[in-house]
Amino acid sequence: MNIFVGSLPFSLEEADLRESFEAYGAVESVKIITDKFTGRSKGFGFVEMSNDDEAQKAIDELNGATVAGRTIVVNKSEPRPEGERKSFNNNRGGGFNRDNNRSGGGGFNRGGGDYNRGGRY
Repeated sequence: MNIFVGSLPFSLEEADLRESFEAYGAVESVKIITDKFTGRSKGFGFVEMSNDDEAQKAIDELNGATVAGRTIVVNKSEPRPEGERKSFNNNRGGGFNRDNNRSGGGGFNRGGGDYNRGGRY
Protein backbone atom coordinates (compact mmCIF):
# COMPACT_ATOMS: atom_id res chain seq x y z
CA MET A 1 0.00 0.00 0.00
CA ASN A 2 1.25 3.47 -0.84
CA ILE A 3 0.90 5.88 2.09
CA PHE A 4 0.91 9.68 1.95
CA VAL A 5 2.61 11.45 4.86
CA GLY A 6 2.11 15.21 5.11
CA SER A 7 3.03 18.13 7.38
CA LEU A 8 6.47 16.64 7.95
CA PRO A 9 9.14 18.70 9.68
CA PHE A 10 11.49 20.04 7.00
CA SER A 11 14.48 18.63 8.88
CA LEU A 12 13.14 15.04 8.89
CA GLU A 13 15.28 12.55 6.94
CA GLU A 14 13.99 9.56 4.98
CA ALA A 15 15.75 7.20 7.41
CA ASP A 16 13.79 8.74 10.31
CA LEU A 17 10.50 8.35 8.44
CA ARG A 18 11.36 4.74 7.58
CA GLU A 19 12.11 4.00 11.24
CA SER A 20 8.71 5.36 12.32
CA PHE A 21 6.88 3.08 9.90
CA GLU A 22 9.06 0.00 10.47
CA ALA A 23 7.58 -0.18 13.96
CA TYR A 24 4.41 -1.43 12.22
CA GLY A 25 5.89 -3.76 9.61
CA ALA A 26 8.18 -4.11 6.62
CA VAL A 27 8.74 -0.92 4.61
CA GLU A 28 9.52 -1.31 0.91
CA SER A 29 10.39 2.31 0.14
CA VAL A 30 10.37 5.83 1.58
CA LYS A 31 10.50 9.04 -0.44
CA ILE A 32 10.41 12.58 0.95
CA ILE A 33 9.58 15.00 -1.87
CA THR A 34 12.11 17.79 -2.33
CA ASP A 35 12.18 21.04 -4.28
CA LYS A 36 14.11 20.44 -7.51
CA PHE A 37 15.91 23.80 -7.29
CA THR A 38 16.81 24.06 -3.61
CA GLY A 39 16.82 20.39 -2.61
CA ARG A 40 14.82 21.28 0.52
CA SER A 41 12.00 19.05 1.71
CA LYS A 42 8.53 20.11 0.63
CA GLY A 43 7.14 18.71 3.89
CA PHE A 44 5.48 15.59 2.52
CA GLY A 45 6.40 12.17 1.28
CA PHE A 46 5.32 8.62 0.57
CA VAL A 47 5.91 5.29 2.27
CA GLU A 48 5.30 1.97 0.53
CA MET A 49 4.40 -1.06 2.67
CA SER A 50 3.65 -4.48 1.13
CA ASN A 51 1.34 -5.76 3.88
CA ASP A 52 -1.96 -3.85 3.75
CA ASP A 53 -2.93 -4.75 7.33
CA GLU A 54 0.37 -3.44 8.70
CA ALA A 55 0.07 -0.33 6.51
CA GLN A 56 -3.46 0.37 7.78
CA LYS A 57 -2.30 -0.03 11.39
CA ALA A 58 0.52 2.46 10.73
CA ILE A 59 -1.98 4.91 9.19
CA ASP A 60 -4.39 4.56 12.10
CA GLU A 61 -1.73 5.08 14.75
CA LEU A 62 0.52 7.67 13.09
CA ASN A 63 -2.17 9.97 11.66
CA GLY A 64 -2.29 12.98 14.00
CA ALA A 65 0.95 12.01 15.77
CA THR A 66 3.42 14.73 16.71
CA VAL A 67 6.87 14.54 15.09
CA ALA A 68 9.44 17.19 16.05
CA GLY A 69 6.65 19.53 17.15
CA ARG A 70 4.46 19.08 14.06
CA THR A 71 1.23 17.12 13.80
CA ILE A 72 1.60 14.86 10.78
CA VAL A 73 -1.10 13.69 8.39
CA VAL A 74 -0.99 10.04 7.33
CA ASN A 75 -3.44 8.41 4.94
CA LYS A 76 -3.68 5.99 2.05
CA SER A 77 -2.33 7.53 -1.12
CA GLU A 78 -4.77 7.45 -4.01
CA PRO A 79 -3.43 8.01 -7.53
CA ARG A 80 -4.58 11.28 -9.02
CA PRO A 81 -6.86 10.75 -12.05
CA GLU A 82 -5.23 11.73 -15.35
CA GLY A 83 -7.71 14.54 -15.97
CA GLU A 84 -6.78 16.36 -12.76
CA ARG A 85 -3.05 16.78 -13.35
CA LYS A 86 -1.83 20.36 -13.41
CA SER A 87 -0.79 21.78 -16.72
CA PHE A 88 2.24 24.00 -16.52
CA ASN A 89 1.95 26.59 -19.25
CA ASN A 90 4.93 28.89 -19.33
CA ASN A 91 3.23 31.32 -21.71
CA ARG A 92 3.31 34.61 -19.83
CA GLY A 93 1.34 36.56 -22.43
CA GLY A 94 2.54 38.99 -25.00
CA GLY A 95 4.74 37.51 -27.65
CA PHE A 96 6.51 39.08 -30.61
CA ASN A 97 4.91 40.57 -33.70
CA ARG A 98 6.39 40.50 -37.20
CA ASP A 99 8.88 43.28 -36.34
CA ASN A 100 10.13 41.42 -33.25
CA ASN A 101 8.54 43.97 -30.95
CA ARG A 102 6.53 42.92 -27.94
CA SER A 103 2.82 42.93 -28.53
CA GLY A 104 -0.16 42.52 -26.30
CA GLY A 105 -0.12 42.51 -22.53
CA GLY A 106 1.53 40.28 -20.04
CA GLY A 107 5.19 39.52 -19.99
CA PHE A 108 7.57 40.51 -17.27
CA ASN A 109 8.45 44.08 -18.18
CA ARG A 110 5.14 45.88 -18.58
CA GLY A 111 6.32 49.45 -18.77
CA GLY A 112 8.92 51.73 -17.32
CA GLY A 113 12.46 52.00 -18.57
CA ASP A 114 13.57 52.14 -22.18
CA TYR A 115 13.37 48.41 -22.76
CA ASN A 116 10.21 46.92 -24.23
CA ARG A 117 8.36 50.13 -25.11
CA GLY A 118 6.82 48.60 -28.22
CA GLY A 119 8.58 50.74 -30.85
CA ARG A 120 11.52 49.95 -33.04
CA TYR A 121 14.93 49.93 -31.39
